[in-house]
Amino acid sequence: MGRDDYKGYRDPCLALMKRHGVRVWSEVIARTTGGTFEGLILPRSETADAQHIALKLSSGYNIGLRADTIVELVETGWREAVYRIPEKEFPRDPAKPRVKLFGTGGTIASRLDYRTGAVIPAFSPGELYGSVPELADICNLDTEKLFGVFSENMGPEQYIELAQAVGQAIRDGYDGIVIGHGTDTMHHTAAALSFMVRRPPVPIVMVGSQRSSDRPSSDAAQNLISAAWAAAHGEIAEVLVCMFGPTSDRYNLLHRGTRVRKMHSSYRSTFRTLGDVPLAMVERGAITPIKRDFARRRDDREVEIAAVFDERVTILYYYPNMQPDIIDALVERGYRGIVIAGTGLGHVNRKVYPALERAREAGVQCYMTLQTLWGYVQMYVYETGREILELGVVPLANMLPEVAYVKLGWALGMHPDDPDAVRALMTTSIAGEMTEREPHDGYLVFQGGVPELDALLRHLWK
Repeated sequence: MGRDDYKGYRDPCLALMKRHGVRVWSEVIARTTGGTFEGLILPRSETADAQHIALKLSSGYNIGLRADTIVELVETGWREAVYRIPEKEFPRDPAKPRVKLFGTGGTIASRLDYRTGAVIPAFSPGELYGSVPELADICNLDTEKLFGVFSENMGPEQYIELAQAVGQAIRDGYDGIVIGHGTDTMHHTAAALSFMVRRPPVPIVMVGSQRSSDRPSSDAAQNLISAAWAAAHGEIAEVLVCMFGPTSDRYNLLHRGTRVRKMHSSYRSTFRTLGDVPLAMVERGAITPIKRDFARRRDDREVEIAAVFDERVTILYYYPNMQPDIIDALVERGYRGIVIAGTGLGHVNRKVYPALERAREAGVQCYMTLQTLWGYVQMYVYETGREILELGVVPLANMLPEVAYVKLGWALGMHPDDPDAVRALMTTSIAGEMTEREPHDGYLVFQGGVPELDALLRHLWK
């Protein structure tokens, strides 16, 4: 056996594999002090430690076996994995809608290179068809890669270019737009597009995946299929986020781009609508509305693109004992807008009052949102809130802090020399970012261990 037979492995695992006559891509029975396992030996990532042998089980999950726990490795077969993504010609049907898929760097369909740990994305129509053949039953798909960045590196420059590309695709006659995006900041980009793409005539659906395509629990294919269906056949002509609904593989939810937020680091059902309920459910090709007050698809291809953004804005997350020098520093550095995520109904401590007054005198616009995410800013209830109002801080109802940040950057870009016009934009709901009331069944917290949840589970399990 040559060195290439042990891709990425070093001693002690390398010596162990040689002693037992196995190599990378060997199908083995591994007897260890912790039990017996059967699977395929995978290449070891070049940046991984030298103490573990990586094994892919028949279930599709990967495990690591410590070298000092392995008693015996018995080869039962050998099969080399191929990293290349299968590519097939995407079939075209004149009767089907045309959908444009923009890529920004998220991997909605991919394969994993186990040796390097790198994700190889599928992006061309042929690659996507090879990975998710169901797409051909939904639409005629064209793709365009705009960026190749991690979602944390998305920002105003990318928002503007993406909004302009979406506008051009709409004018080119596409029936729907899908945007592949990393999940970590998808809600920021969704908010930006909601303000920059005005009155779109077709659905604009953002989609990503929490788990890569090589994992049995991947949500990538279902998310992409549902997003394509919503873009091609849905009636909701707004910016949407399409991701898993429940933790099971039953359906996806369509969230309004200004009311959605990522709420869990790893759950597939991480995206939730806050302060409202999702717009619709997508299940096996059927779209079931949950709300009825949404902008509907139109036959024209008229759209206004307002792709501007002033980067001199920030979110200030209030915490007890915050000092005024933080606000003073922002003013001195030339920031033009501050969104405060305040406590309770919209409060900060009295220590920062003088700094807020100095910010107002310097022409810096300050707006109040809530850390609680649910509920409304109510600054007339307590004396503290009324005092902050007198300092020029403007309440933003139930707008989410991240949405307020994005909207403020956009509003300042729209009206760089007119503070009153900026304030009017910020306090007017443009894309559903503020609602008149929250639904009675929207805020539901089922926390483990409480009697109500135990009773519900007993009822469901009967």
